[in-house]
Amino acid sequence: MAEEEFVRKLPLRIILVRHGESEGNRDDSMYTRTPDHQIALTPEGMKQAEECGRKIRRIIEQGNGESVAAPDWRVYFYVSPYKRTLCTLKGIGRAFERERIIGVREEVRLREQDFGNFQEEERMKIIKQTRARFGRFFYRFPEGESAADVFDRVSSFLESLWRDIDMSRIKNHCDNGSSELNLIIVSHGLTSRVFLMKWFKWTTHQFELLNNPQNCDIRVMQLGSGGEYSLAVHHSKEELDEWGLSAEMIADQESRAKGNRGHWNGHCPRFCSQFFDHFAPDDVKEEQEPTCPNNGSTCSSSSSEILNS
Repeated sequence: MAEEEFVRKLPLRIILVRHGESEGNRDDSMYTRTPDHQIALTPEGMKQAEECGRKIRRIIEQGNGESVAAPDWRVYFYVSPYKRTLCTLKGIGRAFERERIIGVREEVRLREQDFGNFQEEERMKIIKQTRARFGRFFYRFPEGESAADVFDRVSSFLESLWRDIDMSRIKNHCDNGSSELNLIIVSHGLTSRVFLMKWFKWTTHQFELLNNPQNCDIRVMQLGSGGEYSLAVHHSKEELDEWGLSAEMIADQESRAKGNRGHWNGHCPRFCSQFFDHFAPDDVKEEQEPTCPNNGSTCSSSSSEILNS
């Protein structure tokens, strides 16, 4: 008997959420006397979280732009163990009935970048000035982490996330086998940027271009018509530009929104002029608008490549 072909059932959306306004966002001196992981939300931060939950629900109920949402849609949450993210999750969750929520997992790898222990205010100002000169991605805080360290643990989390999807661990929580699943990841600004960097294979230079999300800002990665996750399915080009994505990064997102999943693997050259300096001008021009065999789409990476990266 022929071996059954493996088909991955992907969530329709992966939604990244930064926590609401925290006491540390309002007053930097909080970090000098309160451990970072115990910083709570302000009353305004809780209001932001509740509004964020309503906004996410509206996005889900509006469907994918071409059809209405499946009546049996569900949400599954991953959350950083910090107090401000757990409180944000609580506020977001008020927008969903119990039967809509099929599970929650506290995930320590989604925590905030470690800046050290108690943070002396004047010392941190000098340290952050040094980081600005050194570069945000590689600078490691004394007794803490660099963004590169966060990248490593987020990469590990993504491997676990794919295993959860492939082994139907998330779907098995849903008794009625919902056909539309939305993953919501409640985390931190830098962690969310690193998540997107890893997913879309952005370079360290492209990471440095990104602006930090505002409190309770969301980034919606949604499956496009060809089965690729893209920020351009839900978000406008203007939004992506405001977030700091370059013209090349935006073009890639638009391509992912419309491209055919799997056709790009192993066939298309990557944008590589930034890595080499010996190409002729015509080679560089041709590379700026690469096309893929059979479909003429702009080159990009398939979601499935992440499994092997």
